[in-house]
Amino acid sequence: MAGNARKLVVEVLAAKGLMPKDGEGSCNAYCVLDYDGQRKRTKVKVKDLDPTWNEKFEFSMSDLATGGDLELNVHSERKTSDDSPAGRRSSFLGRVVIPLHSVPSKPPEAARWYPLQKRGLFSQVKGDLGLKVYMSPDQMQKEQKQQQGDFAKDSKIVRTGMKADKQQQPQAGAGMRASNLLLTVPETDFTIKETNPDLGKAVDYNHHYGLVEQMTFLFIRVVKARGLAAKDAERTSDPYVRLTLRNLKAETKIIKRSLDPEWNQVFAVGEDKVQGGTLELTAWDADKLFKDDFLGGLMLDLSEVPKRKPPESPLAPQWYKLEAKTGKGGGRVQGEIMLAVWWGTQADEAFPEAWHSDTGGYAHFRSKVYLSPKLWYLRVNVIEAQDLNPRDKGRLPEPYVKAIVGPYQLVQSRVAMVKSATSPFWNEDLMFVAAEPFDELLHLLIEERVGNKVEVLGEVRIPLSSVERRIDGRPVPSRWYVLEKTGGQGLLSGRIHVRISLDGGYHVMDESPNYTSSNRPTAKQLWRPALGIVELGILGANSLLPMKSTKDKWGSTDAYCVAKYGPKWVRTRTICESFSPRWNEQYTWEVYDPCTVLTVGVFDNRHANPDMAPTIKDLPIGKIRIRLSTLESDRVYTNAYPLLVVTPQGVKKMGELELAVRLSSASKLNLMHAYLEPPMPRMHYFYPLDHRQAESLRVAAMNMVALRLMRSEPALPQEVVQFMLDTDAERWSMRRSKANYYRIMAVLNGVMTITSLFTDICSWKSPVTTLLVHFLFFILVWYPELLLPTLFMYMFLIGAWNYRFRARAPPFMDAKLSQGEHIGDLDELEEEFNVVPANKAQEVLKYRYERLRGVSGRIQNALGGLATMGERLLSLLSWRDPRATAIFIGFCLVAALLLYVTPFKVVVLLLGLYIMRHPRFQDPLPAVPLNFFNRLPSLSDRIL
Repeated sequence: MAGNARKLVVEVLAAKGLMPKDGEGSCNAYCVLDYDGQRKRTKVKVKDLDPTWNEKFEFSMSDLATGGDLELNVHSERKTSDDSPAGRRSSFLGRVVIPLHSVPSKPPEAARWYPLQKRGLFSQVKGDLGLKVYMSPDQMQKEQKQQQGDFAKDSKIVRTGMKADKQQQPQAGAGMRASNLLLTVPETDFTIKETNPDLGKAVDYNHHYGLVEQMTFLFIRVVKARGLAAKDAERTSDPYVRLTLRNLKAETKIIKRSLDPEWNQVFAVGEDKVQGGTLELTAWDADKLFKDDFLGGLMLDLSEVPKRKPPESPLAPQWYKLEAKTGKGGGRVQGEIMLAVWWGTQADEAFPEAWHSDTGGYAHFRSKVYLSPKLWYLRVNVIEAQDLNPRDKGRLPEPYVKAIVGPYQLVQSRVAMVKSATSPFWNEDLMFVAAEPFDELLHLLIEERVGNKVEVLGEVRIPLSSVERRIDGRPVPSRWYVLEKTGGQGLLSGRIHVRISLDGGYHVMDESPNYTSSNRPTAKQLWRPALGIVELGILGANSLLPMKSTKDKWGSTDAYCVAKYGPKWVRTRTICESFSPRWNEQYTWEVYDPCTVLTVGVFDNRHANPDMAPTIKDLPIGKIRIRLSTLESDRVYTNAYPLLVVTPQGVKKMGELELAVRLSSASKLNLMHAYLEPPMPRMHYFYPLDHRQAESLRVAAMNMVALRLMRSEPALPQEVVQFMLDTDAERWSMRRSKANYYRIMAVLNGVMTITSLFTDICSWKSPVTTLLVHFLFFILVWYPELLLPTLFMYMFLIGAWNYRFRARAPPFMDAKLSQGEHIGDLDELEEEFNVVPANKAQEVLKYRYERLRGVSGRIQNALGGLATMGERLLSLLSWRDPRATAIFIGFCLVAALLLYVTPFKVVVLLLGLYIMRHPRFQDPLPAVPLNFFNRLPSLSDRIL
C-alpha cells in the first residue's frame, strides 16, 4: 500500500472484568483485530483478568473505503499437552464490532470502554475492552480536501473582506479568521445508539404506557376547607395551602374573602424529590401588608400512603382537622381540610393537569396536545367585470385584479386578456389557503396602473363563511358582486363576475413534500379508514448542552419535546434545570399512509416568566425524523438519537434523545396495499396545481398554522412551529448543494460500477469471467424469452442477499450526508444563516457572489453538454449538415435491407461478440459511430 493511503489506527489499551477460562479462576487474554482482510494480534497476558496491553496497530484503507466494520475478538489461550503452536487452542471471551462511519477523525483524549458482546446464543461473556480508535489525521484531512475540490476550484478568499466584516460583526470573527482553512468538527459521535430501557414494568393495568419507563409520583389533591378562622377585619380570610417536603415547597392559589374555600388542585411530586417520611400541609391567610397569618396545619406519614394504578377508581378525599403550632405563638386554629394523598404513576388521570415538581411549578410548562387548524384551498376564478368607470375616458384601460385574504396572502392576476373600456375579461384562477372557522374576508380590488400611480376602479369584500364548499371538480355556480368605489362612501362602480369555492378534495401542504406526515384530503367524506397506529414513547435526553447562562457559570437547560404527525402536535412538560431530563410520556397517532414521517424536536424553554418580552424565543436543541415505512410492524425500536443543529461554526451535537417507537397495524395486507395507491388525493391529479403556486400556498399554510398554534393556551411558539415544519428548507445553502451533489454521485455510483465491470469483461481482464458472460449471452440471445425472467430473478437474489445487511435502527439525521461533519469554509455556513437582505461587508458579498458564479458556471456547462448531445441526435435527420444526414439515411437504408433478410438473433449475437471481442482485435482509436456522432452540429455555435 502506498504511503499516502489512509490509515485506521487502533490502540488496544486494556480490558477489565474478563470471564475466567483456564479452570483456575483466571485467563491468558489476547486480542485479534480484523479489518478489510487484514488481521493483527496483541501479546498474550498470562493469568490476568484485567490485562493491560498498550499496543498500537495501523490498518491500511483503500481510497474507496467508505464503510465496513472493525472487529476485535478477545480470546484466552489454552495450552494442551502438545506445546507446539498447532497444539494451542483458545477460548472465546467476547468481541467488539465498531462501524467505520462512527470512527472519529482525531485521537480521543481518553479511552472508550466497549462492553464485550456475545458471539452466539450460548456464549458466556462479561467484561469491557478499552480502546482508542481513530483515523490518521493527515490522511483524513487529505480526504476532506478531495471532497471539497469540486466545489473549490473557482473559489478565492478575499481576506480584506473578512477583515472588514470582522469589524462590523465581532461575534462572527472566529469563524471569519478560520474561513480560509480546512476545518474539522471536533470529534463527536453522530451515530444512533440502541438503548435498553426498562419497559417491562406495567405503568397501568391496560398497558397504555408500554413504551416508557415507570415514574412514581406522590399525588396530593387539595380539595377544599371549611370553618377556617377569620383573620381579617371583615371577619374573613384569604386562605391558601402550603405543602412542604423538606426543601420542596408548593402553594395553592389564594381564595379571596372565604372561610370555606375550594381549591381542587393536584400536586405531583417526583419520587426522587420526596425526602423524609412526612408531608407537612399548612393553611395561611394571605396578607399584602403584614406577615401571613397561620390558619392551621397537619402532618401526614408517607409510609401509610396507599398506591393506585389506573383504571382503579380515584381515591376518595377525606377530612382532616387542622392543628395548631406546638409551643407559643400558635394562635387560634379551627376548621378542617379535605385531602387525598396517594402514590401513582404518570398514567394517573390527575397527572396532565397537576402541578409538577420537575417543572418548577409553572402551569404553562405542562404537557399539552395541539391540533393544527383545518385548512382548505380557496379558489377564486375571476371571470370578467362590467360597467367599470375609469377616470381617463380617452384610452383603453389595462385593469388587473388584486385579491387579499387575511393579513399575509395577496395574489394579483395578469392584465385582462380581452381589453375593453368597461368590460375586461380574465378567466384566471387565484388560489389561497383558508382555515376554519372562516372568520376572514376575501377582498377583491380591480386596479389599473397609470404612470407611477395605481388607480382603484372598484372593490368588494366577501365573507369566507358564505363561500360554497366542494369535494370534487364539479364547478360551483358563479355570482356577480357589485363593486364600490374606494372611499366613495358607497358609490357603485360596476360589478365583477367570479366563481368562488372552498376545495376540500386537496391536501393542503404545510410541510415539505420530502417528509410530509399526512396526505389526507381536507374533506372528511374522502377520508379512508386508518391502517394502524404509531406509538411514540419520549423517554428522556442525555448530555444536553447548557442553553442559558447562570450565576454559577455552569449554565442551565429547561428542555421540552414537541412531536408532530399529521394535524396532531404534542408537547411534553418542561423539565427545569436538567441536562438529562426524563419525560417518560407516551403518545399515539392513527396512521393512514405508511410512507409518512414523524418529526420530534427538542427545545429550550426561555419563558419561565410568562410576562417576559415576546422577542425572547425558545432555542432549538435538535430534531429527528422517523419515516414510518422503515419500521417493521409490531416491533419496538428503542434508540438514542443524536440531536444535531447547524450553527455558523458547523454541525454541533447538543445531546441525545431517547425514544421508543412502535408501528402497529391490524392488517399487513392493507398496509402493503397502500403502496399501490396514489400518494396524494385525486384532485391533485385531475386538477393539478402549478409548482410555483403550490410552493407559495405551502408557505402560506405554514404561516397560518404557526399563527393559530401561537394563539393557543399555553401557546406553542411560532419559532418552534417553523423549526418543526422546516420553513427554511427552500433557502439557498452551499452545504445543501454539496449534499445533493454527492447524493447524485452516490446514485450514479451503481451505474459507474456496472460500466467498469463491463469494461473489465470487454478487456478480458478475467478470461474465465468473460467466457462465462459469453456463454450467458449466447443463451439469452438464442432464448430471448429468458431475458426478463433472468433479470427479475437476479434482482430477487440481490434483494434477498441484502436482507442480511438491512438497517436495524430507524434512520436519523446524518451529519456526514448533510455535509456538516467536515467543514471546508465556515463562510459557507455563515451565508446560510445570513438574513435577507444581507448585512455583510461589500467585500464578503463580492466573494460569495464570485463563489456562486463559479458553482453556477459548472452547472451551466454541464447543462450545455447535455443540450449539445440532444441537439446532435436531432440533427441526424434535420439536414442541417447535409453530408452527415446523407450518410446517416444511407446507413439506415442499408441497415433496413440487411435486417429484413438477416435474423434478429444473428444481428444481436454478432453485435455482442464485436463489443466483447478480445483486446488483441480492438483498436485504441474511438469507434466509427462515436466519431460520426462527435462531428454532428449543435446549436452551441449560435449562442452569443
